[in-house]
Amino acid sequence: MADTLLRFGSPEPWDFGELIEAFRQAPLYHLAFEVILIVFIVRLIFSKSYSIESTLELSSAEKEQLIQEWTPEPLVPPVDKNHPALKYRRVTKQGNNTLVVDGKEGINAGTFNFLGMLGRKETEDAAVKTLRKYGVGTCGPRGFFGTMDIHLNFEERIAKHMGVEEAILYAYGFSTVASAIPAYAKKGDIVFCDEGVGFSVQMGLLASRSKLKFFKHNDMADLERILEEQAKEDKKNPKKAKVTRKFIIVEGLYVNHGTILDVKKLIELKYKYKVRIFLDESMSFCVLGKTGRGVTEHAGVDITDIDLISVSMEAALGTLGGFCLGSRYVVDHQRLSGLGYCFSASLPPMLATAALTALDLTQEEADIFDRLRSKSEFVHHQLSGLPGYRLDGDIISPIKHLRLEETSGDWGQDLAILERIVDRALDEGVVLTVARYLEEEEAFLPPPSIRVAVNVTLTDDQLTKVTSVIRTQAAMVLRETAK
Repeated sequence: MADTLLRFGSPEPWDFGELIEAFRQAPLYHLAFEVILIVFIVRLIFSKSYSIESTLELSSAEKEQLIQEWTPEPLVPPVDKNHPALKYRRVTKQGNNTLVVDGKEGINAGTFNFLGMLGRKETEDAAVKTLRKYGVGTCGPRGFFGTMDIHLNFEERIAKHMGVEEAILYAYGFSTVASAIPAYAKKGDIVFCDEGVGFSVQMGLLASRSKLKFFKHNDMADLERILEEQAKEDKKNPKKAKVTRKFIIVEGLYVNHGTILDVKKLIELKYKYKVRIFLDESMSFCVLGKTGRGVTEHAGVDITDIDLISVSMEAALGTLGGFCLGSRYVVDHQRLSGLGYCFSASLPPMLATAALTALDLTQEEADIFDRLRSKSEFVHHQLSGLPGYRLDGDIISPIKHLRLEETSGDWGQDLAILERIVDRALDEGVVLTVARYLEEEEAFLPPPSIRVAVNVTLTDDQLTKVTSVIRTQAAMVLRETAK
């Protein structure tokens, strides 16, 4: 018995001679590894565990010395005293077409109040009436106790107005598209995105964790090149391609460039390469199209060819919040997956009412969009060809970007030149603004620019003054810089 061991799970015993022979035939590196492993396990078992009671007790003097020697790190990095965030302007009064900035009144050519809805008595009265009935807000998300009949009425009305199956209302314009994108695009999916999209779209892309492929701004040929390259990759691994979703994300009217999307070509590429389209119409809604229904109406395409449309109401409608449009299947998915919808307090009813009132006003004033386009064309012609500058933006776009034709190579220096023009324009009674960005967080930082926003309430004389002041001050600053 001393020379044998019972085999595990077997009545046949082990012979010690066989065991020794097995060890002798085993590779040396295998035996060495087992010995090291056994030593490590033994050491781990018998090693003394850490105990807080065994720590060294410091005296009061030693503690005080350590506190005196400790230098805390700043919560934020050092900020330049000349940083624009520390030199904010103060608006003390606003109207349809004028602002009082830093105590100086001027013609408003800097905000996105394209239709003059912000400040109109009709929208204000409607909002006050709703406020008296419903109060300020629900203080709860839509899925709990945050849904009121105003919200449901808004969603029904806007869906019918746009000719889609359903709409979903968000409480904040920025979070609308930033929540909608990651509700569908996930890790492992592929997103083809325009380099010129705004910051809210970029944050949605970041939250999605999808694989991003950018194409040149509003360049459909470059987009097709990237789609073709992806199609070739898919042929190499069709099994993976079958389960990989693909999206194209664009804007109808690009806020950072003032250019209009070539939506006809985009839809053609959609069906050719079998991808989904997400379209942000925050700047093109109630701006483009004969009746203001956006870039799809402007281009004469079927809105149902777009899979998802997002809109911020903080531009032409002159209120807060946003909404998404699409098929019932697409919209209902956001009610469970749209973070801004699920976890944010719902939009105050008075703001939803103000938006619907503004929408009604655009339908009553049938020529409002023609007037906006006419004024945009006038500004475009007046500012085009300004020596030393380049005007970006489509001719009918109410967003124009005036940039330096030749850069100094220093982004901050170019911005300072344009800020001088803005400051002098304010002294002359014209309110402008330079386009602001989070320089370190932008995926593709646009060149510095003066952003000119056309407002339908501006008279011909006011538009003439705005363009004249810009031309005069821009020329003067350029001459001074050249010296």
